[in-house]
Amino acid sequence: MNSSLKFQLTEDSIAILTMNRPEVRNAIDEDMIDGFERAVQKINSEDNIKVVILTGAGSAFCAGGNVKDMQNKNSIFGGTPAQLRNNYQRHIQRIPLALHDLKVPAIAAVNGPAYGAGCDISLMCDMRIAAEEATFAESFIKLGLIPGDGGAWFLPRAIGRARAAEMSFTGDAIDAATAAKWGLVNRTVPANQLMPEALALARRIARNPATAIRMSKQLLKESERQSLPSLLEMSAAMQALAHYTRDHSEAVEAFLQKRPPAFTGE
Repeated sequence: MNSSLKFQLTEDSIAILTMNRPEVRNAIDEDMIDGFERAVQKINSEDNIKVVILTGAGSAFCAGGNVKDMQNKNSIFGGTPAQLRNNYQRHIQRIPLALHDLKVPAIAAVNGPAYGAGCDISLMCDMRIAAEEATFAESFIKLGLIPGDGGAWFLPRAIGRARAAEMSFTGDAIDAATAAKWGLVNRTVPANQLMPEALALARRIARNPATAIRMSKQLLKESERQSLPSLLEMSAAMQALAHYTRDHSEAVEAFLQKRPPAFTGE
């Protein structure tokens, strides 16, 4: 995989993605954007992968965009207003679209500051575990900007409109304990327990049948935009398919025989 985004696959069917630019606090660049797209394509195409963990190398999770590039009008931050609009669509916005297409659950293991687009990338995951030292900021307004990466869509869905407004309008950082209290993260842990805790959660997920995991994620995504009757119709159709998987039969047999199931992904 891409050098700015390391890819590792464990024996437990868990993909670990690491944003790998610690010298710039994992600020996003074109290589990282390409890496997200390639990683999602690989994960979606391999049925044996059941869950993803996303984290950052070094002391930060992700600092978002490169402020020096903003100052110098380099990279995606150069050009006319029309060109800038196109740059955002052709570059940073590819990350939320890629992660939105991810077919398996994603856990953000937030090891340090997650600011601006870094905060939003954590929100693009289904679950978040934070080190006690982690901090979160929807900090765009501090630079006279707005969330160009979809943060205004993700943040209120995670913590509600009022708290999302507070973070967006002030740009102030919140600590991990506040993030947990507000529901932005599932829980906080000491820094040395972050990856063990994320892996433990990922393994609890990966013990379940692959097809049911992917269907469950799809239903949760659709629930954000579908009416109840529409979601019930989709649920009925997916359930009918699930009943005919070998893993469902194995799960029932294992339950009745009081033994651990042996799933094959079929």
